[in-house]
Amino acid sequence: MKENLKPWTREEFEEKLREKGKGYHIYHPFHVMMYEGKLSKEQLQCWVANRFYYQISIPMKDAAILSNCNDVEVRKQWIVRITDHDGQDAEDGTKAVGGIEAWIQLGDAVGLTREQVTSLKMVSPGVKFAVDAYVNFARQRPWQESVCSSLTELFAPHIHQQRISSWPTMYPWIKAEGLSYFKKRLTEARRDVEQGLGVTLDYFSTSRERQLKALDILQFKLNVLWVIADSIMLASTDIKTDGRDYLRQPVINFD
Repeated sequence: MKENLKPWTREEFEEKLREKGKGYHIYHPFHVMMYEGKLSKEQLQCWVANRFYYQISIPMKDAAILSNCNDVEVRKQWIVRITDHDGQDAEDGTKAVGGIEAWIQLGDAVGLTREQVTSLKMVSPGVKFAVDAYVNFARQRPWQESVCSSLTELFAPHIHQQRISSWPTMYPWIKAEGLSYFKKRLTEARRDVEQGLGVTLDYFSTSRERQLKALDILQFKLNVLWVIADSIMLASTDIKTDGRDYLRQPVINFD
């Protein structure tokens, strides 16, 4: 029985968490075709418009984590994630562009107006359902579990770099300034991973049962991202998958 198994070492546990990257949405057919330059302008616009709903929900997810967290030191570090996305006004009146505004600029770079992006009229029900499920998870679960769910950031820098490197060649019609979001997140995601991984290794390494639960939690977040990609692919009705097969991720029950 798993209760009688010794916990993995921190190094082994971290390796198990990183192995979950095999199910990251970078391997979804939609993202594979994006990297290969096979998406149409309309399909990229659909992706940008739908993913905006995820972008505006990230600060709410992080605020939910803060509201449940009783650790002052964790809160002092975690709160930066909110200003990373919302932006921040300095005392001298200057404004730091946050991830949400940078994403709106990405919308402009692919030919969408601010209204088309921010109105959420292009967001599919499936994307809303998946993102809302993630925010509700953060509101309802212990903060350490919500922190663990954020560890898909382990795999994010690669996909950001992939877009920075491939889009100018594959989609030369996209305005260069639209890549600022991905450049911004290259640094932020690596910083965030250090904190989130530290909390997860500290909290869940006390038993094998906890470690297995952490892997299930990370799988849940991977499922959320996969379903978002599924929903966007379905919204892009003319998309072709080139005969590629892909596995739907298993449903995780936290009861």
